[in-house]
Amino acid sequence: MLSKTAEYALRVVVFLVGESSRMPTRAEIATSTRVPLAYLTKVLRSLEHAGIVKPKRGPGGGFLLSRDKQSLTVYDVIAAVAELPRIKACPLGISTHKELCPLHARLDAVAKLTEDAYRQTLVLDLLPYRQNQRPGNGCSFPTAAP
Repeated sequence: MLSKTAEYALRVVVFLVGESSRMPTRAEIATSTRVPLAYLTKVLRSLEHAGIVKPKRGPGGGFLLSRDKQSLTVYDVIAAVAELPRIKACPLGISTHKELCPLHARLDAVAKLTEDAYRQTLVLDLLPYRQNQRPGNGCSFPTAAP
């Protein structure tokens, strides 16, 4: 399960990848992605610190992607803002289980599969439309409520 911060970060980066020909402002990003402006500031700061986005300050400023969109993965974005959950203790609460018990091992293997899927998925593949895809195969942002 992704944290809200990771979900918001993915929304922001997918939006910026799709808007790579211009520099949207913080307000435009918040409106388009439906990320609360105060929360967006935190997310953008983390993404900037990780080298994924770059701000341009002043008149005409905004945000741009600072990583190559051809290689940017979902894992890169999530790891920039949150720790990916892995099993660190026996899920049954048995303190003597220092090594992976069968349940612990199985749950950790599932977590690793999820992490591997994030590493193999390009953010570019989440765009609503790519030249080699039919429209509707990617993600799109929910429309604002009336």
